[in-house]
Amino acid sequence: MAKLKITLVKSVIATKPNQRKTVTALGLTKREQTVEKPDNAQIRGMIEVVKHLVKVEEA
Repeated sequence: MAKLKITLVKSVIATKPNQRKTVTALGLTKREQTVEKPDNAQIRGMIEVVKHLVKVEEA
């Protein structure tokens, strides 16, 4: 199964509450932190909400 490497590149300060919760749900708590998640529709939807805050690579 394909995996995605998701890195938080911008701070969540001054973002909307739903964007903060989405970043937390992805497992990201600090800037420059990277997590690996499965490539599925739910994760892709979460990334779409915070695409301006994260960098996504295929792992």
